[in-house]
Amino acid sequence: MTQNPDTISADILIVEDEAPIARLMSLHLQAAGYSTHVCDDGDLALAALRDGNWRLVVLDRMLPGANGMKILRWIKGSSTKANTPVLMVTALGMSSERVQGLNDGADDYLPKPFEPDELVARARALLRRSRVVETGRTDSEFIKLDPDVPVVFEGNQRVELRPMEYKLLKLLMDKPGKTRSRDYLLDHVWGHEVFVEERTVDVTVKRLRKAMDTLGRKKCIETVRGMGYRFVMPNE
Repeated sequence: MTQNPDTISADILIVEDEAPIARLMSLHLQAAGYSTHVCDDGDLALAALRDGNWRLVVLDRMLPGANGMKILRWIKGSSTKANTPVLMVTALGMSSERVQGLNDGADDYLPKPFEPDELVARARALLRRSRVVETGRTDSEFIKLDPDVPVVFEGNQRVELRPMEYKLLKLLMDKPGKTRSRDYLLDHVWGHEVFVEERTVDVTVKRLRKAMDTLGRKKCIETVRGMGYRFVMPNE
């Protein structure tokens, strides 16, 4: 698609400067039923983001013009675009690079080289999860959090949680499918003023999973190896 940004109407913005990869992405996403628009330059992508409405951004990290991290920070810092899911696609394989992207707001990471089917699957999952955010729901379809006391329940079953377990679960459920690094969880659950080790997150997750197992939902808290944890919708 080659529209002027002023007239863009598409589901997915692909920001990728390597033409063969951009074409591959676009063809497979279109085959899955999505409309796409490609930008091969970071500055052009920022213009398209300002002027268009996108359901998903597939974003390369290394770009001419504004780089992928600058674009990501612009999206997540925007008052009108912050809820737009971003799938980062990059050849940078270091876990520290992925963690930085996730801490800056990326919703998922796909390393190059990738299988087109995995790209489509991840895009579909992010688009599905974004609908939960748009409705303002912080509960999943099945699992509910009591807003007043640290209790999680499903149907007639309820489980009491420790305060930190409750805060951790709520934080993960606020953005289903989004990976949160251990540093992020430490800062937002325990706070900047309290010194705790990274292992504290793992121990709390272990206890939380044990509690969730009472509801048969232990697998809702998923480990993303080398990166952190995320909440997976139980009906996925």
